[in-house]
Amino acid sequence: MSEEVKKEVINDEAKDAKKVPSLVKPEVKEEKEEKESEGFSFDSSDEELPEEIKQKLEKNKQARAKKKLIKKKKKKTAKIVKIGRAYIQATYNNTMITLTDTNGDVISWASAGLAGFKGAKKATPYAAQIITKIAAQKAKEEYGLQEVSVFVSGVGTGREAAIRALNANGLDVTAIKDVTPVPHNGCRPKKPRRV
Repeated sequence: MSEEVKKEVINDEAKDAKKVPSLVKPEVKEEKEEKESEGFSFDSSDEELPEEIKQKLEKNKQARAKKKLIKKKKKKTAKIVKIGRAYIQATYNNTMITLTDTNGDVISWASAGLAGFKGAKKATPYAAQIITKIAAQKAKEEYGLQEVSVFVSGVGTGREAAIRALNANGLDVTAIKDVTPVPHNGCRPKKPRRV
């Protein structure tokens, strides 16, 4: 059968399908799908569209291509940071370490909860040692970190262990500074605990 006759048959069946939807519709759909799959390509659909829509599609394609290139460039460019900073926050309940570059942009971080410690074990020196190892390895592998200046905040038990672990994991500690906030007799302190 020629294409014109097929189109007429399909149109007649489609009209009948509107009258009797349960009987004829599946056959019509199958024939249409076969017809579309035979000559289907992304370019062929553009031929039937108006010029304005074609131009918009082309612009969108170009924009997507640019975005893909930009994303790939971001992934490929590996930032190398040899000198950085280590911020250790040691509280009574937890220990957190953040490794940054000299501007303060975070390279890697770790906390006792991240390493799987729970409850009172988060504030221990052992937990501080483990999380320092995690953060230091990530910074050394991904960014090539070698030297750090350490800024310690808080009075927890993990502060000294974290500094020693930084040195033990191959990072040169150039300076250690205590930046624990100290009040100039500001707020009234809590009453002492009765144990």
